[in-house]
Amino acid sequence: MTERTADTHPSGGLVEHGSLFVGGEFTDPLGTGTIEVVSPHTEKVIGRVPAASRADVDRAVAAARRAFDEGPWPRTPLAERIEVVGRIKDAIGARHDELARLISAQNGSPYSWSVLAQGLGAMLVWDTYLGIARDFGYEEHRAGVLGPVLVRREPVGVVAAVVPWNVPQFIAAAKLAPALLAGCTAVLKPAPETPLDAYVLAEIAREAGLPEGVLSILPADREVSEYLVGHPGVDKVSFTGSVAAGRRVMAVAAGQLSRVTLELGGKSAAVILPDADLDATLAQLVPAAWMNNGQACVAQTRILAPRERYDEIAGALTAAASALTVGDPLDPATQVGPLVAERQRRRSLDYIASGRQEGAELLVGGGRPDGLDRGWYVEPTLFGEVDNGMRIAREEIFGPVVCLLPYGDETEAAKIADDSAYGLSGSVWTADVERGIDFARRIRTGTFCVNTFSVDMLGPFGGYKDSGVGREFGPEGYGEYLEHKMVHLPAGYTSAEGGTADARTE
Repeated sequence: MTERTADTHPSGGLVEHGSLFVGGEFTDPLGTGTIEVVSPHTEKVIGRVPAASRADVDRAVAAARRAFDEGPWPRTPLAERIEVVGRIKDAIGARHDELARLISAQNGSPYSWSVLAQGLGAMLVWDTYLGIARDFGYEEHRAGVLGPVLVRREPVGVVAAVVPWNVPQFIAAAKLAPALLAGCTAVLKPAPETPLDAYVLAEIAREAGLPEGVLSILPADREVSEYLVGHPGVDKVSFTGSVAAGRRVMAVAAGQLSRVTLELGGKSAAVILPDADLDATLAQLVPAAWMNNGQACVAQTRILAPRERYDEIAGALTAAASALTVGDPLDPATQVGPLVAERQRRRSLDYIASGRQEGAELLVGGGRPDGLDRGWYVEPTLFGEVDNGMRIAREEIFGPVVCLLPYGDETEAAKIADDSAYGLSGSVWTADVERGIDFARRIRTGTFCVNTFSVDMLGPFGGYKDSGVGREFGPEGYGEYLEHKMVHLPAGYTSAEGGTADARTE
């Protein structure tokens, strides 16, 4: 069966695929289930793909297992792996606009944001890992206590990569790029809300020349996803999603003692210190607070304002939120689009109701935008006079709802920022960068920004506390896909001078 049976342009009608990408080839599914993709803007079906079954997982994992245990990929010289992965990166770049539009049509991301984060951002992740892999030290000689020791870093094995719907290609790249470059094989499980762009990635991977069995891509529901995570043929699970799902993933993977990397939720605090330039701060902070319609784990959804400047900051934030353009995600002028599903819209509205009931002041938003009677839209919403004990300040909403919390002094600001079950991101805004760095050192969070907002792919990204386990990006993220082996050498052995050796190529 062909992998396409309809137009694949997001605005050109139904996108329908009849096959699954298993072991590098498009093949008929073994089950009969389907996944329908519904536009969050029109509420109409825009796509349909097969839902992978347990039998499909079995054959995908078996293909990955054979490719790792017996195939050429883990034993291929690093330079050749880099060449193949480089072709994937180049193709992502060439098709970045197509990917951005397709993802926006599925999950409601504003097109202007998708171009940077969903398309070009994914390419940048692939590109950054190419450089990391090229420069990584795969072998190291140590003097040892009892004699010389050779420490090798070798690919971990078969990887189950489970990605969410909010930034599907960016996160797929964060998992697949290091896995493939390290010499692992992988089964990618896209979210049922956003399976269509995964087919573009499958086409790209096939054309790049990955060997048989190295990569499978299986859209599936939660039950089949859990089956993949607990599969005895899987060596490592890399998961991005909610805290509740992450706990379940860890529990299921523990049955096989599979290694896990978990990138989970956040409730990040942006602390505006009294000396901050407010115009410069809001120019970056407003996009960081309402980014991707609030559907971003690193969104700065708790904004802390000094009491002496609270009214000024509240007024400026209210004006900024009111000025955000809400509408069709494929319109380049849109800054906030619809939420991915009706359940997410209801969730946001439930939190808004909770904030009102608990006594927070609704400064702007709180309902459906005017003129948008269809689609899963929620107005950009800002609550003021929020206490950090309120639900809207403690729980991840994953919608366009932001809290403004007053504080007295810097010590109290740090205490409020750190008083969270999460520890993924955060920021501080000040006229004194050194003061900001000192403040960053006080907060237990995996990523923190001073007078800026970004996630840099050359640094380790991940969370403290309930925000996750392990790291993505940087050499630390690459190392998550490698095992360490110690080789004891005879006394008196002296290694030859030279560079490092590639994992599993010597």
